[in-house]
Amino acid sequence: MPEADLAGTGQEDAGRVRLAGVLLVGGIVVLAVNLRAAITSLPPVFPELSRSLGLSPAALDLLAAVPVLCFGLFSGAATPLGRRFGEERVLGAALALLAAGLLLRGALPHVLLFPGTALAAAAIALMNVLLGSLIKRRRPDQAGLLVGLYLTTMSGGAIVASVTAVPLFDAAGGDAAGTRLVLGLWALPALAAVAAWLPQLRPRAAAGAPAPAPGGRGGVRQMARYRLAWQVMAFMGLQSLSYYAALSWFPTMFRDRGLSPEFAGDLLALMNLGNAITAMAVPVLAHRARDQRTLVAVAMVATGAGLAGSAYAPTGSAVAWVLLLGLGQGATLGLGIFLTMARAPDPATAAALSGFAQGAGYLIAATGPPLIGVLHAVTGGWTVPVAALLLVAVAQLVTGSLAGRAQTVPSVSHQPHEPQPAGRPDAAV
Repeated sequence: MPEADLAGTGQEDAGRVRLAGVLLVGGIVVLAVNLRAAITSLPPVFPELSRSLGLSPAALDLLAAVPVLCFGLFSGAATPLGRRFGEERVLGAALALLAAGLLLRGALPHVLLFPGTALAAAAIALMNVLLGSLIKRRRPDQAGLLVGLYLTTMSGGAIVASVTAVPLFDAAGGDAAGTRLVLGLWALPALAAVAAWLPQLRPRAAAGAPAPAPGGRGGVRQMARYRLAWQVMAFMGLQSLSYYAALSWFPTMFRDRGLSPEFAGDLLALMNLGNAITAMAVPVLAHRARDQRTLVAVAMVATGAGLAGSAYAPTGSAVAWVLLLGLGQGATLGLGIFLTMARAPDPATAAALSGFAQGAGYLIAATGPPLIGVLHAVTGGWTVPVAALLLVAVAQLVTGSLAGRAQTVPSVSHQPHEPQPAGRPDAAV
C-alpha cells in the first residue's frame, strides 16, 4: 500500500479514536447529571409532599431511606451484570430504568411513589458502581480527572434539582399538579442521557474499548477477606450516611429554625455546590499524592466544622457553614470513589471493590436518614441528631486514615494469598 494511503488510513483511525473519546466523555457527563437529581429534588418539598400525599412522619422517614437502601441492595449486582452483558450496555439499561421509575412515580404518586423511587434508585446503584470501573478500564491514565468531572456534573444536577424543587412545585399550583411535576420532571434528563449513551452500545471493538476483565460476584465476595476492603467500605458508607442524612433533613432543620422553604432549598443547593468544587479537585490531587491520609484529615475537619456550624451557629451565618460542609462532603465523596480504584491493582478488582464498598457501604448509609428522623422526633430538636453526625465524622476520620494508606487489595484474577505484580497487597482478614 502506498505511503500516502497508509498515512490517510492512520489519520482516519486517529480521528475515530478521538471521536470515540469525545463521545465517551460526553456520555459520562450527561449520565452523571442523573446520579443525584432525582433524590435531591425531594427533601426541599418534604412538607409539601406530606400534605399533598398524606404521608406520615414515618412514611417520610422511609422515603428518605429508600434510595440509600436500594443503593446497598442493588450495588452488588452491578459487577456480575457488567461482566455478563458489558458495562456499557448495563449503564444504558440503567438509564432507561431510571427514566421509567421517575415517569411512574410522577404519573401515579399515590400508588407508585415508593415503587418508582425504588426502581430509580436501583438504576442509580448500578451506575454508581459501574461508572468508576468503566473509567478505570477505558481511561486509566485520566482516572482522577474523569472521576472529578463526573462527580462535579453529578453535583451540578443535584444543585439544579434542589434550587428548583420549591419554585416548580409552587409554579404548578401546588398539591396534585406540583407533586406530579416534582416527582416526574427528572425523567427528561434521564431520557436525554439514554440518547447520549447510544454510541457506547456499539460493539466494543468498533468503539475502541478494551474488553471487560474477568471478575463477577465471586470477586465481590472475595473482597470481604481483606481488611483494606473493609476500611474502604466503611469510609464510603459513613460518608454516604452523613451526606444523605444531611440531604434529607437539613432543609427541614433550617425551616424549623425560621428560614423560608425557598432559602432552605437554596442552602441545600449551596451544600451541593461545595460538593461540586471539591469533588472535581480532590480526585486529581489524590491521583498525584503518594497516599490520601492528609486529604482525608482536611476533608473531615471541614465536614465536622460545617455540621456543627450549620446546626448550632446563628442562622445568619448559615451560608458560610453550609458551604464549608459541602466542601468537606464533596472531598470525602471524591476520595471514597477514588479509593475504590486506587486500592485496586486492575479494572476487574476495582469493579469488585467498588461493588463491595458500595453494596455494604450503602446498607450502612441507609440507617442515616431514618436515624436522624427518629432522633429528631424523640428529642424534639436538632442538637442530638447533629451530635450523632459529628460522631460519624470521627469514625470517618479513623476509617479514612486507614483506607488512605498506599496499599492495594489482591487481584481477583489471583488466588487470595498470591503475591501481586505491583503495589503492596493488603493482608487477608
